Amino acid sequence: MLMRHPLPDLQFAYRLPYGANVHERGVQFTIFSRSATAMRLLLYKDVNDREPSEIIEFDRKADRWGDVWSIFVPGLKPGQLYHLQANGPFDPESGQWFDGNARLIDPYAKALAGCCQQTTDGVIRPPKCVVVDDAFDWEGDRHIRRPLSDSVIYEMHVRGFTQHKSSGAKHPGTYLGVIEKIPYLKSLGVTAVELMPVHEFPILDVYGNVPERQNYWGYDPMNFFSPHRGYSHSKEPGAQVTEFKEMVKALHQAGIEVILDVVFNHTCEGNERGPVLSFKGLENQVYYILNSGGAHYSNYSGCGNTFNGNHPVCRELIFHCLRHWVHNYHIDGFRFDLASILSRDRYGNLMPNPPLVDLIAEDPMLADTKIIAEAWDAAGAYQVGSFGDLRWAEWKTAEWSAPWQLASADPPTCMNTLVVLPTAVSTSLPLMTGSP
Repeated sequence: MLMRHPLPDLQFAYRLPYGANVHERGVQFTIFSRSATAMRLLLYKDVNDREPSEIIEFDRKADRWGDVWSIFVPGLKPGQLYHLQANGPFDPESGQWFDGNARLIDPYAKALAGCCQQTTDGVIRPPKCVVVDDAFDWEGDRHIRRPLSDSVIYEMHVRGFTQHKSSGAKHPGTYLGVIEKIPYLKSLGVTAVELMPVHEFPILDVYGNVPERQNYWGYDPMNFFSPHRGYSHSKEPGAQVTEFKEMVKALHQAGIEVILDVVFNHTCEGNERGPVLSFKGLENQVYYILNSGGAHYSNYSGCGNTFNGNHPVCRELIFHCLRHWVHNYHIDGFRFDLASILSRDRYGNLMPNPPLVDLIAEDPMLADTKIIAEAWDAAGAYQVGSFGDLRWAEWKTAEWSAPWQLASADPPTCMNTLVVLPTAVSTSLPLMTGSP
């Protein structure tokens, strides 16, 4: 019999077509922007640097193919810090927000480092992007593929799960802290953890100050491809990538699946009064659903803007992102926040057979994953019992909070974690309308 011994260099991974990709002799940077007239790469030596150590101009003739800008920079290695910068039309009334002074987060960045820095010149300095090598020794780890009907899902806030001293964790409030509490999860009979948002979201406000009301829950995405730096024990740029993978591998070894709560319905850039941090400064008219000729943002999320998920470019980004988490982080499933927004077209109208919803269910690279919808949005769409077709499950709202009493007697002490029993999600209308 052939004995299989997986080698790290030969294990399957998913290479993104955009962002920063590591090669033997350097790094390739690839960005989409249809309306940009110039593109620059800002390189930094240290996470605390306010100004770049080097600025590299893209050649509009040599480094642009269609609407894609791409340049290879020899000698760069994983850990390199960078921003993007783009010139283009500034006409907010028509939805164009280019600013040649803005430091921009790469929409496909695989990690961020630092926080927004304080400013005296009016220039927003957001967290820096980190060049990441996807290589990791998974030791043969694969998706568990447990049927949803056999699952007991524990909804978890990574920081809240171990932050309190009563957890006894050596690494409280971190991905490593979750690893320490795996025996506790096993004692509950948990078969999967559903992590509340772990993609990047702001820690400080855009001017580097501690906000009056800090974002604890994470439902305000800054970048979809990057695990949140605030949950890493090490503060080394990019360390969160390795620590997150170590957490997933350890949970899998214990037979526990990992489901992510993903927020593809809006970003932290807000409406026309919000900051230019990433998407706005690269192609605002594509990334967001706009109205009034582009002057205003449609707000189906209740958070100021709506990500334009059914635009082909945005649809592609969402697919690359899901595949990235599934194959580079071995994620077992997703719970889609305000999933009904995925059913809206580029003008905000609800579609009977939304292509994005169907494609997620049919994508062969996501076939091993669970897909769960929060089947409504903040603008009146309510699709509970009728969301999607093949494979889609839904949150069963009537019983969502019922297991709380089973899981904890004191919500503040348990830091808002709860056990979600199998009856809280469903794949059929009879189960949705029946009693538990």
